[in-house]
Amino acid sequence: MKGLIKWVLNHLPRTLLQRLAGWMMPLVGLFYRGNRYACPLCGKRYRKMLPYGYVTQRENALCPHCLSLERHRLLWLYLERETELFESLPRLLHIAPEVCLMRHFKPRYKSSPERYQTADLESPLADLHFDIQQIPLADESFDVVICNHLMEHVEDDRKAMRELHRILKKGGWGVLLSPVDLTRQTTFEDDTITDPEERTRIFGQYDHRRLYGNDFADRLREAGFEVEDLDYAASLSDEERTRYGLPCDHIYLIRK
Repeated sequence: MKGLIKWVLNHLPRTLLQRLAGWMMPLVGLFYRGNRYACPLCGKRYRKMLPYGYVTQRENALCPHCLSLERHRLLWLYLERETELFESLPRLLHIAPEVCLMRHFKPRYKSSPERYQTADLESPLADLHFDIQQIPLADESFDVVICNHLMEHVEDDRKAMRELHRILKKGGWGVLLSPVDLTRQTTFEDDTITDPEERTRIFGQYDHRRLYGNDFADRLREAGFEVEDLDYAASLSDEERTRYGLPCDHIYLIRK
């Protein structure tokens, strides 16, 4: 299974994977049913979860039913437990929308569907299509922005961050997640590295352009945001971290 998942991730286009995964993965999940692990998004329980990773396969990373990864489960727990997002239904822009999150956001916004919009450069699942470096939306259009694991792909991430700041309302907030190497003080990027295999070796994925260090929050501050670096997983019990298969990733909470 590890080898198959690794091959699929590295050889099939992301748009095709998004179309196929919805009906294929639940069938795979039938073989993993159990009670050791649980997904807080879909509520399904498994004896183990699927491995996932472009280079190194992480054990118990991918929910066989809703395709949530560790970061999605961590974010969902944070939003449910620490925010009023699903009670107040602020105007929310979800950029690069993950299927596992989108499927749960939409029912929560059923009474006001126009207040939840998704956006992506090319995903067929998104409502809007644009380049995050040049967002065709008015200033202060949204109350909340969620944007996960996108900045490491963008040519000019600082410009993209400024665009997010522009469209966020005064007093608005958001969550940005990106792969951050906490052992690095500064971000490493080199645009001369274009070979997919070399990018995978250096940046961890063939379409990544940089490897963020501890200055990721500083880049967000340069764009005008107030930033809170939250090690939210550390606030949860050992039992929850294990049961939900949670990562050590930090949540970067932004405010305008």
